[in-house]
Amino acid sequence: MKYCSNCGTLVELRVPEGDTLPRYVCSACSVIHYQNPKIVVGCIPEWEERILLCRRAIEPRHGLWTVPSGFMENAETLAQGAGRETLEEANARVEMGELYSIYNLPHINQVHVLFRARLLDLDFSPGIESLDVELFHETEIPWDTLAFRVIHEPLRRYFEERRQGKLGFHMGTIEAFRK
Repeated sequence: MKYCSNCGTLVELRVPEGDTLPRYVCSACSVIHYQNPKIVVGCIPEWEERILLCRRAIEPRHGLWTVPSGFMENAETLAQGAGRETLEEANARVEMGELYSIYNLPHINQVHVLFRARLLDLDFSPGIESLDVELFHETEIPWDTLAFRVIHEPLRRYFEERRQGKLGFHMGTIEAFRK
């Protein structure tokens, strides 16, 4: 950040009085510009033991598979955002179910929230951000071409719990890759 969105003056990175973290502070109007994690919302849409995945038409991870998800918008709830993303990426309508998982990704300042969901019909097709959308049985999931680490664990857990007949809620943290 270089300029204040309030008055246009240059900002400086410093710890404001009474705070403990460096923030961008306007040198003219003293507005403090807080930067907070982005929330990514999505769902695991299911239809008769299969789940809907989208093959990404955009970066990052173009051409790889993921569940429908994306950044939450202002003035929407978590569930509304997950439903909107499913409609945008897969032209699919869902009935949002229970909250399934929350994963912290502190290395990229994101929080990922996934719901369970039920497809309302089979009228789906690739949205503008997807090359393809397809229903997969557990044995057909393209595990080696899933786009994000934050999708692997919830999907594996989802199928395991579904086999056991009890789906629960999970929370975790995914750290940056270590070399």
